[in-house]
Amino acid sequence: MTASGRVPQSLHDQVVGAIGTAICDGVFPAGHILSIDALAAQHGVSRPVVREACRVLTALGLVASRRRVGTVVQPTTRWMAFDPRVIRWRLASSDRLAQLVVLTELRTAIEPQAARLAAQRRPDATATELVVLAARLWDSGSAGRGPEFLAHDLKFHRLLLQASGNDMFAHLGDAVAEVLAGRHQYGLFPERPAQEALQWHMDVAQAVQRGDAACAFETMVKIVDRSLAESAA
Repeated sequence: MTASGRVPQSLHDQVVGAIGTAICDGVFPAGHILSIDALAAQHGVSRPVVREACRVLTALGLVASRRRVGTVVQPTTRWMAFDPRVIRWRLASSDRLAQLVVLTELRTAIEPQAARLAAQRRPDATATELVVLAARLWDSGSAGRGPEFLAHDLKFHRLLLQASGNDMFAHLGDAVAEVLAGRHQYGLFPERPAQEALQWHMDVAQAVQRGDAACAFETMVKIVDRSLAESAA
């Protein structure tokens, strides 16, 4: 498993990812009819492998099968936009900066509320774990240990969403993780996080632990607003 929490890809996953990325990058625009033969030749795989890949893409809303027409690329409004794979492919596109801004705007709407709810509900064991993770973030971030920092950061934000007690927020954990991992992967994150950003993570964790909902909310706003500013820069 990689630092971003992903497992190594099989050949099938690689084909799904390659076609999905091409669709998200506009290589195959909405309305385009995919050629199974051409894709099989392009990726050096059998037609059944491509068909199976298309079934996955159909489930994600990127394509649809039409009788007597074939496999047709769908408009973005049909896509499962919160699926981590779709987020990953959109961040791999040539339009990744715009995509990152859109996804970070989503974080600004979700994570401060999650922090507020977590502080109100104060799950004791989880609150303690958040403080421990914040300390590890401080240590690895201050030392410039990027992969280690990323691993702790993903855990922190996933755990905060879970601590909200809201199942809908918790289900966005993987989506938020993909956004964070994407920032690191494409060099859109500072080599060493700012000290104030590290302190904010600790402040959020401690606010959750002591049940200070207002502080948890306001400090998480600072974290996601900073991410938005860095993404838009």
